[in-house]
Amino acid sequence: MTDVHETARQWAANDPDPATAAALRALVGAAQSGHAAAAAELADSFAGPLAFGTAGLRAALGPGPHRMNRVVVRRAAAGVAAHLWALAAADDGGASYVPRAVVGYDARHNSDVFARESAAIFTAAGIETFLLSAALPTPVLAYAVRALGCEAGVMVTASHNPPADNGYKVYLGGRAVEDAARGVQIVAPHDSAIAAHIAAVSDTASAGDVSAIALAADGWTVVGGDLVADYRAAVVRLADRAAHPARDLRIVHTSMHGVGGETAPAILRAAGFTDVAVVPAQADPDPDFPTVAFPNPEEPGALDLALALAAEVGADIVLANDPDADRVAVAACDPATGAWRVLRGDEVGALLGVHLAASARVSAQPGAVFANSIVSSRLLGKVAAARGIAHAQTLTGFKWISRVPGLAFGYEEALGYCVAPELVRDKDGMSAGLLVAELAAELKACGRTLFDVLDDLALAHGLHAGEPLSVRVAGLDVLGTLMSRLRRAGPASLDGAPIARFTDLSAGSDALPPTDGLLYESAHGARVIVRPSGTEPKLKCYLEVVVPVASRAGLPAAKAEAQRQLAAVAADVRAALGGAGDLRAARGRPGQSATSTTPSTTRTR
Repeated sequence: MTDVHETARQWAANDPDPATAAALRALVGAAQSGHAAAAAELADSFAGPLAFGTAGLRAALGPGPHRMNRVVVRRAAAGVAAHLWALAAADDGGASYVPRAVVGYDARHNSDVFARESAAIFTAAGIETFLLSAALPTPVLAYAVRALGCEAGVMVTASHNPPADNGYKVYLGGRAVEDAARGVQIVAPHDSAIAAHIAAVSDTASAGDVSAIALAADGWTVVGGDLVADYRAAVVRLADRAAHPARDLRIVHTSMHGVGGETAPAILRAAGFTDVAVVPAQADPDPDFPTVAFPNPEEPGALDLALALAAEVGADIVLANDPDADRVAVAACDPATGAWRVLRGDEVGALLGVHLAASARVSAQPGAVFANSIVSSRLLGKVAAARGIAHAQTLTGFKWISRVPGLAFGYEEALGYCVAPELVRDKDGMSAGLLVAELAAELKACGRTLFDVLDDLALAHGLHAGEPLSVRVAGLDVLGTLMSRLRRAGPASLDGAPIARFTDLSAGSDALPPTDGLLYESAHGARVIVRPSGTEPKLKCYLEVVVPVASRAGLPAAKAEAQRQLAAVAADVRAALGGAGDLRAARGRPGQSATSTTPSTTRTR
């Protein structure tokens, strides 16, 4: 019997969940019988505790400290509670107040269980606690943190991860943080402080033993109907019927088996978009996501049912939320080709920037700022400058975008958009979808389309074309070697143009905190940003080129030239890496053909 077998047996004996305890005993038995796959799974399940970081926790469901289960979640909740009390004790030199927390959850396996136990632990710790009454979208939880004046919010979700996963996302608010960061996902030093509290809880107990963590039988407040109604009403008010009265738009919506299937269409209809068809097979929450190979609207085939329904009913646009509805994909029929196309995240970001820049809400905001992540397109900065609006770049992730002072609109290329920071200081696929519909309806009334606006932007600022490139390697340890190689000798040119600017992002700057990333920009404006994945053995490379366009007649040639340049830049990146790993264009990104049904095996966290 090996040490891991004994540790696993202790965990199973202490596990409060009979299902994971039984699964663990079966796994130990299979491993002891010589099943290599079982032995590998057991070793990985006990490879160490899940790292609690700025994304909280996210992993496959299962027994052991390296999986999502009731033991891990109880320890996480106890760590968050301890951190809230530590913040309260430090507030104003020791002023006393009772922290408040709100807990939400999606419809994934065990999300409701993890949420209820978190509420019970917070309540037992003396925290005033609210529990959302049903499986609801992540933006509703983010809204609740601010609306209820809570010091913390917890959302049990794995967003667009595979069905086997779950996660634990933490927000801070109330008196715990400064005004601009209320209701925003945690960053340092809060992540490391919570991790230290979790470690202290874990160190005081044997494997799987959480008996010392108290759970209240009741005492929390269940919130639901009124709060959700308030959120919906607030989002509906974002649509300006006076300035944009057009509502003649046929919409197809899919929630991809997630929790947006009721809330998102209800918001659209309440705002006057009554012609909304939902994809029936994907309308109800289902944690197994039976109709998609991967529940991510960026993946090939994920929107096949929605696109088929759009063609059948003659829709104008498709809006697709991911399973927790904090992101939205947009598809429309391109008049130039007659084919449906999923817009790239950067394209939707630019369109929303144009729409919001003209809005009374933004124009009335002193010091309004548009922001996007550094790996997103540079086009939004040009849109903002042309309209007299300040622009900021941030590190990847809404934990950074949402903290921009004066934020009026922020987005990242991975389909995340924050269109109303005063309501939800995080990405919100439902409010963003509503404003896309408003813009599309206004354009339709004028005989124009979303693609016409994109062409306008290309004429005004150059055609911005982007593409991600995945560089998959043998293991996480290889990533440091590759990054070191690029730091010593990165590409000397991009598509034949010499490198005009190289920035090692790990040094940090006045504008950006340090991060492990590299930026290359050529004399002709091509840009490459390279950063290692935090969860997978691959480098993420973000390519962008800008092609001048003199006239509408020149647009087809410019688009062809942009694709040629992107291919050349990708080849330069491959050459700089010396052919390491499996280098390939990332699959499932919007902006390409929307008809593929090939499943992706990429695991996104």
